[in-house]
Amino acid sequence: MNTTNAPPGGFSAVIRTYYKRVTAFSPNARKYLISTILFGSAMGVYRLLFNFYVLSLGYDEALLGNLITASSITALIVALPMGYLADILGRKLSLILGNTFVGIAVLMIVLFPSIPIFIAMNILMGIAQSLSGVTMGPFLMENSADEERTYLFSFSSGLRMTASSVGNWIGGYMPAWFGVWLGVNAVSAPAYAWSLGGIVFLVFIALIPKLMLRSKHLPTEERSVFAPISYMIKNPSKLGKLVLPMLITSIGAGLLMPFMNIFFRNVHNQSDAAIGTMFAWGSLAMGIGLLIAPALADRFGKIQVVVISQAISIPFLALLGFSPWFSLSALAYYVRLTLMNMSSPVYQTFVMEQVDPESRAMVASLTSMAHNFGWAFSPMLSGWFQVNYGFGPAFVSTITLYAIAVLMYYLFFWRKRKRVAPAHG
Repeated sequence: MNTTNAPPGGFSAVIRTYYKRVTAFSPNARKYLISTILFGSAMGVYRLLFNFYVLSLGYDEALLGNLITASSITALIVALPMGYLADILGRKLSLILGNTFVGIAVLMIVLFPSIPIFIAMNILMGIAQSLSGVTMGPFLMENSADEERTYLFSFSSGLRMTASSVGNWIGGYMPAWFGVWLGVNAVSAPAYAWSLGGIVFLVFIALIPKLMLRSKHLPTEERSVFAPISYMIKNPSKLGKLVLPMLITSIGAGLLMPFMNIFFRNVHNQSDAAIGTMFAWGSLAMGIGLLIAPALADRFGKIQVVVISQAISIPFLALLGFSPWFSLSALAYYVRLTLMNMSSPVYQTFVMEQVDPESRAMVASLTSMAHNFGWAFSPMLSGWFQVNYGFGPAFVSTITLYAIAVLMYYLFFWRKRKRVAPAHG
């Protein structure tokens, strides 16, 4: 029997298998996960408060959209070069540099708040995001065996989300704490600035486990500069099918996801603390979903989990956007967040398994480009929509794009496998 299939014996057998897979994680993987917890907590605070910080300085949502675009379009442009750079520098140094760039960017944003600095540091964030993003998948592949690989990808994402939930929860209260300490309003720029400044220390603490990683050197033939190009030329259709649904999803996600805190403040009149607490529970729910995803993938198959979870999430996205009641909108937010995101590491594992080892960084670059394409251009359009028409057009557009992406996953991978299955029976 294939050990990656669901074990017989029900829930207790699933738990035993899960425990066996997790305890098989390599020392490098464990150190990476520790860093993920620290860094994820810091970024949970940052993602909650940065938008509020910019608005507290007197700027509007249109600038927020432009800043998100600056970060994402940079990540888009440099993704392929970062893939090559990650191979040259090695996984360890690439992860260290990505972490360091984020710490520098947040520190500069706090110390020198101005539009040029915001733009420049969001560009630096984009470089960091790209370098870390194209490195993570190959790093996890190289530090895991077949049996625990899906579990490691999902566990990494789950821990990141759970840590982010802690950051969201604490971040919701930090402006009030610093407001009292500084004698200023909790929604003032100084309160937000000190809150963001407080996470810089944690970002740099997250470097310590990365500094302890043991480097793995690829064989010379797997570091050939021409290998990724050769793979791309030989497999254009395969790469297109792997990347295109992610591209469509990212275009939809970029319209809404960077602005969810603004949505709950403006549409449902919620406070920073309430939004932070809600985001914390949302990240925790998503973390739980990510942790159970590998067991579902074992039982039903990777692509099946991707298609079903994302398809079911779409009605909840509609409920989130158009419910007149905050409680119902918040509930839909939790369910949608869990369902839509639990498939991400499962699909990432699937993609990495489809390509040769020497081409993984390049393919990771392409998937990073697909992810960042929507986030590069959609927030700017969404910011304009919000200023002129509210959130309605953004929700309708995202729902439509998500449905198209789910259909692509089904047609490209699930239906194809169903057709060829009888030949193996």
